Amino acid sequence: MGTDNFIVTIGREFGSRGKDIGDATAAALGIKCYDKELLTHAAKESGFCEEIFEHQDERPTNSFLYSLVMDTYSISGYSSVPFLDMPLNHKVFLAQFDAIKKICERESCVVVGRCADYALTDFPNVLNVFIHASDDIRAAHVMKELKISESKARDLIQKNDKQRASYYNYYTTKKWGRAKGYHLCLDSGMLGVDGCVEMILKYKELCYK
Repeated sequence: MGTDNFIVTIGREFGSRGKDIGDATAAALGIKCYDKELLTHAAKESGFCEEIFEHQDERPTNSFLYSLVMDTYSISGYSSVPFLDMPLNHKVFLAQFDAIKKICERESCVVVGRCADYALTDFPNVLNVFIHASDDIRAAHVMKELKISESKARDLIQKNDKQRASYYNYYTTKKWGRAKGYHLCLDSGMLGVDGCVEMILKYKELCYK
């Protein structure tokens, strides 16, 4: 990739405030933060069929292997019969995968979730960050944000972490949350949002020109 754009990708445990950290990092850098809604909008603007966005993303399927999906995409494109016959989740993944790359070719930005670190493997100036925190801190945050009981908060954390891990592990060649797959793994419970942003900016200063 010839682009000089600087990209920060944010992987995150549920309730670890990854989206807040993404927004704050983008604000500090004077760039946009793309989350699910903005990526969906960008993909729709690219001319993809509306029906591929009817269901939530970051859900794994086991219909057929990721390699087959990518081979079909790279050879035939979005208008082919193989693509049209794919399960909905595969279409969502491929459309957002393509949208992420197009956005990052166009501008520097922060991208939250959606396997962005994997989508941007060939981009030279990408800082991949994973945000985590203790179960207790995440549960307290989810309870406050969603106004639910502790037991429901912990259930949501377990369910969403499992879903994100399954999705990421299925569609990429890496393991969700494994340190060696990222440049920075930050404990937002210890650092807070501002501390995480400071660490990201310092890493950029030291490692990216």
